[in-house]
Amino acid sequence: MVAQNLRVGIAGLGRMGKRHAINFHELTARANVVAASTPDHNERQWAAENLQGVQIFQDFDEMLEKADLEAVVIASITAVHAEQALKAIRKGLHVLCEKPLSIDAEVAQSVVSAYEQSLKTYPQQKVMCAFSRRFDASYREAHKRVNKGEFGSPVLFRSQTADLYDPSGFFVEYAKTSGGIFVDCSIHDIDLMLWFLGENRKIKSLQAIGVCAVHLGLEATNDRDNAIATVEFEGGKIAALYCSRMMAAGQEDTSEIICEKGSVRVNMQGRKNHVEIHDSQGARRELPQHYYERFREAFITEAYEFTACCLDNTPPPISLQSSVKAVSIGQALQRSLITGEKIYFDGRTIKN
Repeated sequence: MVAQNLRVGIAGLGRMGKRHAINFHELTARANVVAASTPDHNERQWAAENLQGVQIFQDFDEMLEKADLEAVVIASITAVHAEQALKAIRKGLHVLCEKPLSIDAEVAQSVVSAYEQSLKTYPQQKVMCAFSRRFDASYREAHKRVNKGEFGSPVLFRSQTADLYDPSGFFVEYAKTSGGIFVDCSIHDIDLMLWFLGENRKIKSLQAIGVCAVHLGLEATNDRDNAIATVEFEGGKIAALYCSRMMAAGQEDTSEIICEKGSVRVNMQGRKNHVEIHDSQGARRELPQHYYERFREAFITEAYEFTACCLDNTPPPISLQSSVKAVSIGQALQRSLITGEKIYFDGRTIKN
């Protein structure tokens, strides 16, 4: 008996959409990309040249209606993530949605509610938000060892996402629909914080501050290019998050989990590869220049494991409800960043 491959449609063919398309089309043995949609002419031209045998649509709804799909990977602009996810869920399709589910926690929660309702009709359906660092080999080893209690209970989590400076003005334009630096840039650190400290652990308070240092146009949308946050949990655990959009050398994404009997650090000595240059200027190594260069293998693993959970009817590797909580925290941090207020939580609700 020939094993069946998962029939996948890709929604959006921008930076991340192209990467997902290639990963599912060429690098995931149990998946076949059969369709892709994008309203952008240049992206459709790219698809025609790079996705052999794939149906190309201008409209997402038309792809859902006409293509023979089992799963959809949503990599469109953030503003339509939830809308497209809801449409795919209601058709009984498996969904892998790029982070975040939405820039609004209530909208993100509506995706979870729709999925829970859909499971009554399609009990084998899988819906997952794409938090790629959970599929990175180094983060997985760190989580495994912390979870085993090898270093005692985790007490402090600190993490950063720091992007290479882009003088093109892309971030200024992108920020208008991205939800802000904490919902966009720091969302991976927030997800890791929940993963390492406990997805069900209640938050007591949080606060954030930030500045516009080089991307001054961000001030028009109440965003920042550098920001710091602290998050206090019940049970004596805290987190410190840093995000930046002006690194000079390259992508610098690092984390440390400080436990009672030791700490675990991931990517503290960043490197593009294992080449070191020694010359009259000293010794040095290059850094990854963008997020995907550092986490490419994690994205490939994510595609493989999402495909496997759909075909084998196993639980998705990431809880959808946890992904909503990440949006809620990011949204609260963005509010604190703008207002200057420290925000207190009462259970799962924010105190006004």
